[in-house]
Amino acid sequence: MRITKFFCVVLLIISNTLKLCAQERVITTGVPFLLITPDARAAGMGELGVSTSADAYAQQWNPAKYAFSESNAGLGLSYTPYLRQLVDDIFLGSLTYFNKINERSAWAASLKYFSLGNIQFNESIAGTIVDQGSKRPNEITLDLSYSLKLSDKFSMSVAGRYIRSDLKINMDMDATSANSLGVDIAGFYQGDSFGLGSKDAIFRAGFNISNMGPRLKYDEGGQKDFIPTNLRVGSGLDLIFDQSNILGINIEFSKLLVPSPIAFYDENNNLYYQQPDISFFKGIFESFSDAPGGMKEELKEITWAIGTEYKFGENFALRTGYFNESEQKGSRKYFTFGAGFKYKSTNIDISYLSSTSKIRNPLQNTLRFSLTFNFNG
Repeated sequence: MRITKFFCVVLLIISNTLKLCAQERVITTGVPFLLITPDARAAGMGELGVSTSADAYAQQWNPAKYAFSESNAGLGLSYTPYLRQLVDDIFLGSLTYFNKINERSAWAASLKYFSLGNIQFNESIAGTIVDQGSKRPNEITLDLSYSLKLSDKFSMSVAGRYIRSDLKINMDMDATSANSLGVDIAGFYQGDSFGLGSKDAIFRAGFNISNMGPRLKYDEGGQKDFIPTNLRVGSGLDLIFDQSNILGINIEFSKLLVPSPIAFYDENNNLYYQQPDISFFKGIFESFSDAPGGMKEELKEITWAIGTEYKFGENFALRTGYFNESEQKGSRKYFTFGAGFKYKSTNIDISYLSSTSKIRNPLQNTLRFSLTFNFNG
């Protein structure tokens, strides 16, 4: 049975780089699409969002923000092409809906679908190539969250997530879809307007511990994969020049709460790195102190991003940002740019990513789009 050439390229980039990454002590997880930015607003600001003002896509970044939403309800649709310079049918799509129950609480639900493209299977029978059908590997999540204001300035939320990963590509493989559950706990602070020099300002801060849940298992004899449990913390400041000109400045730090690869030796005494076989709960706590290089290496596991958003009235916004990851831990480094347009109750956002790393970014030179409908009835 033969797999098309393009799939070999995709598989190499997305899935089969794990051994190479482990040798460099890069932390790897299953279902990494959970960390792909789905919305163009956050993508345009360096891919951050834990402490920005509330919008329909807070489910991805910090569901506690929904309690502070100025809209009573909202619906978000987004489309993110992936590896567009190589193939044209790999993408991430998302659908998010939120609704404020009252002035202090809200709920939200979302669906994310990650398609790895259409895979054609052919088999040579008596010298003739016979079509054996096709398959579309995919991964999907369903989320539900609830947020509540604990005070006029602070809210918290909890979210539950069902995760399904169906990457079986060969009918002869002894593999099944992998399933898991994840839980998020988040908090958000939004202060009152205060004077800052000749301007007014609003300070925000937030945190989110996301995807806390059991490891994935694709077959009975295979190794279990950690899901990408992740910690985000950040803060932001809106500078209000007047009602029509507002500059938002945000900074965010992120760290995977899964074990670092540690040294092992095979039967030939060859050194290799692999994550230890421990529970996800133990892995969360050990992730703060298990790097082979000590605290110096632990600090390299923290990514940071800075982003700005300039709003011109209610109808137009310009955004830019920068994301940085240590060269020893993945070397993702890129600038992002974006814009937002509003017409009545509809927001249209676009973003663009320009990589500054020597390692090719799957989203390099790719436009992302998202659409938001705000309901205030």
